[in-house]
Amino acid sequence: MSDIESVKKLREVTGAGFKDCNLAIKESNGDIEKAIEILRVKGISKASKKMSRDAKEGVVVVSGDETKTSMIEVNCETDFVAKNEDFINFVKELGELNNQKNSNLDELKHSKMNNGKSVDENLVSLIAKIGEKITIGKSKTIENSNGVNNHYLHTVVKDNVAKLAVLVSLETNEKSDAVKTFSKQLSMHIAASNPLALDSNQIDQDIIDKEQELVSEELKNSGKSDEIAKKISLGKMNKFKEENALLTQAWVMEPKKKVQDILQELSIADLKIREFYRIKIGE
Repeated sequence: MSDIESVKKLREVTGAGFKDCNLAIKESNGDIEKAIEILRVKGISKASKKMSRDAKEGVVVVSGDETKTSMIEVNCETDFVAKNEDFINFVKELGELNNQKNSNLDELKHSKMNNGKSVDENLVSLIAKIGEKITIGKSKTIENSNGVNNHYLHTVVKDNVAKLAVLVSLETNEKSDAVKTFSKQLSMHIAASNPLALDSNQIDQDIIDKEQELVSEELKNSGKSDEIAKKISLGKMNKFKEENALLTQAWVMEPKKKVQDILQELSIADLKIREFYRIKIGE
């Protein structure tokens, strides 16, 4: 095989540029396997330089079924790369592996992909090939043997890959169409309304404290008496909790009702919202 043919072959295998492949072939004396190793090592070097840059674009991929569902976020620097075929193929395979590994990122990164290399190794190769910082972000797996899981994707890039994804898990022995429809509508509601917790008591205390601080600062110079300011503050905090707890949010599809009202109207005695998870790229 001539050097030119070897360079072409190396480019097909690695996706690296002509110049890098040409130098690797010369350095390896025409041995393609050695040349691949040389490029991989150089790729690691190139990749490490890119890791200091911001990766605020990307996608979320959902995998699994209604009893075990997973989602994982993969970030990159530009929206252009988020739609790249190699990137999407990597993400889709990663999503399936993530579901197998129950969103254990340490296990996931050392798992073998279809080409026999680990997730970490494939990530490095992808960074070297595409030329952008790529990172694995948030992930979540929800298992549910006593109910139903559902999900919603918004701004779909391809198939099960999107810019925003929501997982919803309902607890119930009933598997009717009404339950499945509600689970889908609920996931759409969460996508739009971004609740912080299921109910107000579960909202993170740090978030409550920060909001209280902002409200107090707003009322400090209002000229109102301490008693009036305290009542206003209490009202604002109650409203904040109501608007950010899923059960007390206005139902997106019928805003005069709350989510908990819709839940009651279904008249399914054992139906409960078990948990939910939402990932939006850029948030």
